Amino acid sequence: MRAMAQAFLDRRGVENPRLEADLLVSHALGCDRLHLLMRLESPVLGSEVDRARDFLVRRGRREPLAYITGHSEFYSRPFLVGPGCLIPRPETELLIDLAKDESKARSLGRVCDVGTGSGVLAVTLVCEGIGDKLLGIDLDGAALEYACRNAKSLDAAVELLHQDGLEFLAGAEPFDLIVSNPPYVDPAVVEELEPEVREHEPALALFAPQGDPDYWVRELCALAASRALNPGGLLLVELGCDQGPRALSLAQVAGLEARIVPDLAGLDRVLWARRRA
Repeated sequence: MRAMAQAFLDRRGVENPRLEADLLVSHALGCDRLHLLMRLESPVLGSEVDRARDFLVRRGRREPLAYITGHSEFYSRPFLVGPGCLIPRPETELLIDLAKDESKARSLGRVCDVGTGSGVLAVTLVCEGIGDKLLGIDLDGAALEYACRNAKSLDAAVELLHQDGLEFLAGAEPFDLIVSNPPYVDPAVVEELEPEVREHEPALALFAPQGDPDYWVRELCALAASRALNPGGLLLVELGCDQGPRALSLAQVAGLEARIVPDLAGLDRVLWARRRA
């Protein structure tokens, strides 16, 4: 079954067909990949074959693996995900690393995750002991349902708000740290995206408003410089790989001390911007 699953996914154009076949078959059998390898010669129940076939058909239609298994790992923790929420990416973990560096340098009180989605940033920040009070905000109610479930499953005390993030920041008390992984994909390149992304993940979490990839950076910088951050407070925003120079300019124009932090691949990934004391 394992070899047939790999060949099927390979024909459907799935990347890493061997790995994904193992993950889907092990999920169908109710075991992890290690135990799958240990029971290759063991008999398989008909119900298990049917379940594996269903999972493979869904993956062959390019439904994301994480939606089929119902979970994805972020910062070495399991997060529940599914249709209606963005699947966490490894590069987003850089925001957590930078927040941890900030928390080592000074005490953080109020922390806000704007566009929290499934809650991976907000919940991870709490689990890593960053901040005294943490809020996660999102306009998408479906994604917030996953955030609530993740906060509960990982025992993270996060206040989750169903609200427009920019409107909230405009009227809220200022924060010591704001993090955000906002939608920054240009809608004009939608056909260039993989089917898993284009056809399944929520457009609200992917595509920049008004067709402007810099929309969120511009608005977040303006609010951070005027009222959303306490003096000395820090704004961390994930960027598209070609967005760095523009984001740096927007932050500097807003009056913030700013720099661009690359990811492990050397690509511009995070805007680091501090409100001057």
